Amino acid sequence: MKELTFMIRPEKLEEVKKVLDEVHCGGMTLSTAMGCGTQRGTTEGDINELRGLKTTLNLLPKVKVEVVVEDRFVEEIIVKICETCATDHVGDGKIFIKEVKDVVRIRTGERGVRAL
Repeated sequence: MKELTFMIRPEKLEEVKKVLDEVHCGGMTLSTAMGCGTQRGTTEGDINELRGLKTTLNLLPKVKVEVVVEDRFVEEIIVKICETCATDHVGDGKIFIKEVKDVVRIRTGERGVRAL
């Protein structure tokens, strides 16, 4: 099993959800995030206050989508997410892929792929 984490543009979320539904992904976790990659975000030159800390804000809004899937679905999902999210502009996002040793469904105690 693999955990895939997508850092995507917020406007691509509905398309990503559609892709995950098409490949019968059992579930997902979504979080809103702020961040920047090599482009370092954009700055207005203004000093902003973020949770009491004064800073020049150079972070862009992102959505973090996390899924755990069987190994056999990983490449198909990656290809479809790249096709869906690519705009040919800096800041389209990233996909992080991690090994998952085991999964336990709390309600039933099922383990592994059956718990997905």
